[in-house]
Amino acid sequence: MKIYTKVGDKGQTSLYGGQLVAKDNVRIEAYGTIDELNANIGLLIDVLSLDTGRQTLRMVQAELFAIGANLATQPGLKAPLPLLPQETWEALENEIDQIQDKLPPLANFILPGGHREVSTCHVCRTVCRRAERRVVSLGEIETIDPGVLVFLNRLSDYLFVLSRLVAKNHDVEEIPWRAK
Repeated sequence: MKIYTKVGDKGQTSLYGGQLVAKDNVRIEAYGTIDELNANIGLLIDVLSLDTGRQTLRMVQAELFAIGANLATQPGLKAPLPLLPQETWEALENEIDQIQDKLPPLANFILPGGHREVSTCHVCRTVCRRAERRVVSLGEIETIDPGVLVFLNRLSDYLFVLSRLVAKNHDVEEIPWRAK
């Protein structure tokens, strides 16, 4: 099977089910941003020098792949993979709670940066927020699994607290935002 189909040469792509849509279709934007998030999380896993979060991030990647497959499915067809169970985002909530127990309370907004690993967590967090916005846009015109939005919302929170834990583990001082 060839990797290229030449369908994209005219600005279209096919959904799971065969329907052709424009490459800038809101559905393509949604699952494309999920794919971008998944790639960035792969980068985050690669740059983490500590084992902190690797197992959770691998679970996240698997879930993001499933979300992308379901979002790539032609409307009206049964999604190829099961809907996200509540346990998926509850696992992230548990991780967030465990991490927060190890961190000092947040006293003010913090700026992304201070260390390559911390910054990579923040890049993933912001791509996650963009993916969430794209899925919201899709949800305004089509029915989507509501668990996807819950999962993405928890994931961005998880990536934020992970950035703080990584900073702490590297003895990197968080950069507070100060109004001028």
